[in-house]
Amino acid sequence: MRLLDRYLLGELLVPLFYSLVGFQIFWTAFDLFSNLQMYQERGLGWGQMGKLYFLRTPELLATVLPIALLLALLYSLTNLGRANELIAMRAAGVSLGRISLPLFSVAFFVGVALFVVAEFIAPQAAEKSGRLMASGHTQAEQELQNLNFQVQDDDLNQTWYVKSYNPYTRQMRQPSVDWKTRDNERIVIDAARAAWTNGNWVFNSVEKKTYRPATSDLPYQVIATNVLSGLNLGGSPEQLQAEIKISQLDRIGAAKHLRLSLSDILAYRKLHPEMQTGKKAMILTQFHGRIAQPFTCLVVVLVALPFGAATGRRNVMVGVAGSVGICFLYFILMRWGLALGTAGHLPAVLAAWLPNLVFASIGLILLRRIP
Repeated sequence: MRLLDRYLLGELLVPLFYSLVGFQIFWTAFDLFSNLQMYQERGLGWGQMGKLYFLRTPELLATVLPIALLLALLYSLTNLGRANELIAMRAAGVSLGRISLPLFSVAFFVGVALFVVAEFIAPQAAEKSGRLMASGHTQAEQELQNLNFQVQDDDLNQTWYVKSYNPYTRQMRQPSVDWKTRDNERIVIDAARAAWTNGNWVFNSVEKKTYRPATSDLPYQVIATNVLSGLNLGGSPEQLQAEIKISQLDRIGAAKHLRLSLSDILAYRKLHPEMQTGKKAMILTQFHGRIAQPFTCLVVVLVALPFGAATGRRNVMVGVAGSVGICFLYFILMRWGLALGTAGHLPAVLAAWLPNLVFASIGLILLRRIP
């Protein structure tokens, strides 16, 4: 690694570290001040509150990593420009593209970290923090109550009603499954319990009703049995968990934030290969949004370079103020794109990539104007 690269990395990584720490302290203090009374009413001690904020850190990082990177870039580049160091580098024959190489390298690794945190760490941490808020501990004992959702595949269009479901033990209480067959029959299964065993749902204390034709009010056949299995209903627990999560997600929440992971969406699409669902636009927007999210870090470099590399002596606070303005505009455009994509007014790909495309284009145009 050249001396220049080490110097530029040092100038960037130090403010990046302080930016991340500052965001964490500011957010923790603000949230604690706003919700301290609620935490006390739920009986959470200081140790539990500390654990709660530790579990919420990955979700916060998924949001603030690009912001912290932009702030650090504009701060460091403005500082270098203020001391005329960038001019000296370019006068020595180092091109702006070569100067930006270590900056793009940092953005690439930050983007990879952003994807890993948002996809694998933040969802599990958010589930544990939810259990901690509800029960005071993070053990996987919390059950989902009164579930009502649809499961579709090539052969069946199932309606599930479940009194309670523990996604960790993979057990249900009082499940009821209703579907129509290709022979114009309607089948209803009511059971006391169900559990995922050997790759299939096994129902216990079952009453199976067959209606022929499907529109009939009275069952044609009623069969009571202790155990019923081998029906290939509902998909795997992972697919069922994705089905539950998506069925509980409303359009308003999806239009504000990326709330679904790629694994959730891919598991859901195994049950809905043709995506014949009213939530298709919302799900596809969330899917492409997750893919576009890590590339935001590379776009941040394109935006920061022309602002930070401009000649002239400036106050370092100009870089800080510039980062705040750029972030504000970016989040407005991101929310606008998510809202239009979720509502189906824009193609999902365009809605998800719109902020990156707009700001990358602006950055490239401004870079071309730098002498």
